[in-house]
Amino acid sequence: MPKAILNGIDLYYEIQGKGKPLILISGLASDSQSWQAVIKNLSRHYLVITPDNRGVGRTMPQNIEISIRQIVHDSVALIKHLGLSYVNLVGHSMGGFVALDLAIRYPDCVNKLILAGTSVSNSKRNNALFSDWASCLESRMDLGMWFRTIFYWIFSRRFFENDAAVNDAVRFAIEYPYPQSAAAFRNQVKAMTSYDGTEDLSRVRAKTMVISGKEDLLFPTGESSDLARAIPRAYLSVISNAAHSIHMERPQAFTNCVLDFLLDR
Repeated sequence: MPKAILNGIDLYYEIQGKGKPLILISGLASDSQSWQAVIKNLSRHYLVITPDNRGVGRTMPQNIEISIRQIVHDSVALIKHLGLSYVNLVGHSMGGFVALDLAIRYPDCVNKLILAGTSVSNSKRNNALFSDWASCLESRMDLGMWFRTIFYWIFSRRFFENDAAVNDAVRFAIEYPYPQSAAAFRNQVKAMTSYDGTEDLSRVRAKTMVISGKEDLLFPTGESSDLARAIPRAYLSVISNAAHSIHMERPQAFTNCVLDFLLDR
């Protein structure tokens, strides 16, 4: 799979499908592989580009300074590297911060914008929670317990009714061959803590859809609704039986929502 030396990092990315470009930007501690459940269907209609953000996955070095704006610059550099004039853009959670800021700073690069499971900034509760997660990882807490603790926040109650699915998810996370270091996780947490795009929301020119999981604990639907109201050409879509990790838990519903918006169906 390809890599590009951009902005002092060796940025890893994957490309699947054909058509107009669609970049998927992942959230905290997630990389290109977090989109696997939706790529097949999306790539039937679009050229789907999934980068590993700085500080995660196969983008190196991991332990490097991180900010939302830096990831924006990395994303724009990748767009130019691929010779693209514009992209459709999906950002989830921390990736939503990146996608939002990219649409604000580089409006000519974005055709349509989708913000999923995200907001305009992190709440004080989330800042404290994510910092505690970082501290637990730094303390070398049992990884199985660490991932389960995070899963309680990002998946719906229905997900935990299937013990086998939960155990498989924990096992996959522990055995993942490209783990994020504790230092890199902490740096991404700091990046989220320091971002606030509230003052710039009126500058978003792209037609926008905000997607919320009805059971999202980290960025509740009320916050998503406020975000959609503050962006000039935005509307809200709520997916039931899903929490924060919408595209993992309800991939078909998520894909249908994205394609309906992008294809004007």
